[in-house]
Amino acid sequence: MARTPERMGVDYGVYAPSDAEEMARLLAVLFTERDPPAVAVGLTAAEFEAFVMLFCRKAEVEGLTIVARSAATGQMMGVLLAEDLASAPPEGMEGLSRKFDPIFAMLSQLEAEYRGGVALPSGECLHLFLLGVARDFAGQGVGRHLVEACLENGARRGYRVAVTEATNKTSQHIFRKLSFVERVGRSYGEYRFQGQAVFASIAEHGGPIMMDKLLGS
Repeated sequence: MARTPERMGVDYGVYAPSDAEEMARLLAVLFTERDPPAVAVGLTAAEFEAFVMLFCRKAEVEGLTIVARSAATGQMMGVLLAEDLASAPPEGMEGLSRKFDPIFAMLSQLEAEYRGGVALPSGECLHLFLLGVARDFAGQGVGRHLVEACLENGARRGYRVAVTEATNKTSQHIFRKLSFVERVGRSYGEYRFQGQAVFASIAEHGGPIMMDKLLGS
């Protein structure tokens, strides 16, 4: 696995195929327990793990996903799944749980509004997709350093801008501290999917925010 410099005993490296199952388990547990939209629709860890596994081949090919491991033990501490925003979604999305539908619909609206009808060229826009840090390592700056390492890696590969849909207050705080700018947002309380207030139970979390940052700035 290609590596970036260690930060306080943590090794930040580009995703390798051997990371797949551990990465999927880690993100599945974290998102189904803590991320407001996943909690609101009742996604299970198995359903979310199946979703992450679809992106593993894409992560291998694109080389944009960053994994954090303990430099001493090799334990996975966190991961930031990233992709080229212009690339096609992986095959198999249609086979996922229908519980994902309102989440995908809401985030698709954010992205469409952000794009403003403009087609993005490949290799320009780095999409920071799923950010998660294992519970045992929360509060140690791992999330921030994962984002920094991902931005550095993306810049080296020629990407000009980084984009993310931050769905919870923790990730929104991290991205704001790293100078991401808020572009488009939605309210969990006001959002409707097929006429239903599917995210009413998480209204106190505000809503997802599409944010971006020019790389090198």
